[in-house]
Formats: sequence, structure tokens, C-alpha cells
Amino acid sequence: MAEGRRLYKIGRVVSDKMDKTVVVAVDYLKPHPLYRKIIRKTNKFHAHDESNQCHIGDVVRIGETRPLSKTKRWEVVEVIQRGEEN
Repeated sequence: MAEGRRLYKIGRVVSDKMDKTVVVAVDYLKPHPLYRKIIRKTNKFHAHDESNQCHIGDVVRIGETRPLSKTKRWEVVEVIQRGEEN
């Protein structure tokens, strides 16, 4: 895929238990089609993290990439904000 057409999403890391993989939850706010109340929808994406630098609670930007496994089609581009240290 061309670099200019690459999709990016911003979300928070909800799992870092796998090796070189993190699960990123992305929230969307969308009005209900009939009642127009704002609904929060969450999608989870598996993202490649080559250096295992992301931890739970981090806010990250993920970018679209070629399929790396059965479920991984995203990679961590940058860590925007570090989560709370436990």
C-alpha cells in the first residue's frame, strides 16, 4: 500500500501479554440512526510491536500494514502518551 493512503488510528493498549503484539482498543462516538443519542463503540485491533515497548494504558498510533498473521494487520507507529506506572 502506498504510504500516502495508509490508514491510522489512535487508541489505548489493553493487552501486552503476547510477544511483539499488543491489542489496541479504538473508541468511536456515533449517533444512533433513529434516536440520535451518541453511542460509544469500541473496536480492538492486534498491532505489531517489534521492540515490545508498549504497555497497558499507553495511548498509541497504529498504522495499516500487510497481513503479518491471522489477526495482525496493523503496526504501532508511535507511542503518544505513556500509561500510569504500576
